[in-house]
Amino acid sequence: MTDARIQWVAFNTIVTKEVRRFMRIWQQTLLPPAITMTLYFVIFGQLIGSRIGDMGGVNYMSFIVPGLIMMSVITNSYGNVASSFFSNKWQRSVEELMVSPVRPITILAGYISGGVARGIATGAIVTLLSLYFTHLQIHNLLVVVLVILLSAILFSIGGFINAVFATKFDDIAIIPTFVITPLTYLGGVFYSIDLLPGFWQTVSMFNPILYMVNTFRYGILGVSDVDVWFSLGMLVVFILIFGGFSLRLLHQGKGMRH
Repeated sequence: MTDARIQWVAFNTIVTKEVRRFMRIWQQTLLPPAITMTLYFVIFGQLIGSRIGDMGGVNYMSFIVPGLIMMSVITNSYGNVASSFFSNKWQRSVEELMVSPVRPITILAGYISGGVARGIATGAIVTLLSLYFTHLQIHNLLVVVLVILLSAILFSIGGFINAVFATKFDDIAIIPTFVITPLTYLGGVFYSIDLLPGFWQTVSMFNPILYMVNTFRYGILGVSDVDVWFSLGMLVVFILIFGGFSLRLLHQGKGMRH
């Protein structure tokens, strides 16, 4: 068997395992985000949104939908890889991969693809639910596809790095709880940064999730608080940086060999 064939079989095996894993326990992986986002639609969109009116020149419900979709993609892409890879590390099954002919880039690509698959799956579910509350009309399909895919890849890589350095299961929850969740809520999901005072607008510009949410909002609604193509370019740069760092961790066997 050629090396290319070995890498393809290994990649396909990892991706299949990852997809089957979150589909087998869909009540824990796909259902909770759907329920949570439905509550957001009802509370923020219908109850509070009816009093707010328009935001950024569009209906408030339509305004928050792109942000909520992106929120579900980010958290689930991250969480899938972080929990799955750490579980395999904890069970020491990763050691078998490390001594096999499978290349580090194949291992990383397999786990990232699994995270992207779950992120896109939950994003699709939230999108379908949103159609019950509002009407969505895609403004730029290319931007929509690019920002969803790049964001899912970036946060899947982030989940992988978290899993590598985690030493216990509690470590998996630290980054989502104390970093991702605050950045998401302060990332313009529920408001336009034009409403903020000048100082806080400047501070918000250092929040990477703000760029993802607004770029996706531009793809759906055609409105954004940031430069869309700059945002996409920065996503690519961060993917290359953190992807390269992850490959180095795999080459070194950091936290994976006992």
